[in-house]
Amino acid sequence: MTPELRDVYEQIILDHNTHPKHYRRLAAPSHTAEGYNPICGDHYHVDLMVHDGRIEAVGFEGHGCAISKASASIMTTMLAGITTDEALRLFERFHTLITAPEAPPPDEAALGELMALAGVRNYPNRVKCVNLAWHAMRAALHGEGRVSTE
Repeated sequence: MTPELRDVYEQIILDHNTHPKHYRRLAAPSHTAEGYNPICGDHYHVDLMVHDGRIEAVGFEGHGCAISKASASIMTTMLAGITTDEALRLFERFHTLITAPEAPPPDEAALGELMALAGVRNYPNRVKCVNLAWHAMRAALHGEGRVSTE
């Protein structure tokens, strides 16, 4: 990774942490789940409004480190308007990106700003941080109320 690209990725993470997108609880979500990491204290609620298999609205609220909040914010920008099946496929692509030791080259166009988080695979202790909101989203879609990364 070039120093310029690293700077761009760092700026994306800082922006999403400082100015998180969709940072709110939905008034009447059709799907909701809580994600909690008891080791580091990261804790988020993810709300989805799903209608006819499509995510019409998404929000998250809670607290955590900069990288976990940035991941949650990026996730919400990518989920709005897609189908639940597409959301689950995106979860799998992102999970592979940050956990697989020798993943195939990622589809950078499909992953968009999530590529800013790809470097976390080199820091196994941080994988749980970037994954927390994603696991909560997946749990919400599966009707599970609470997940933990521990």
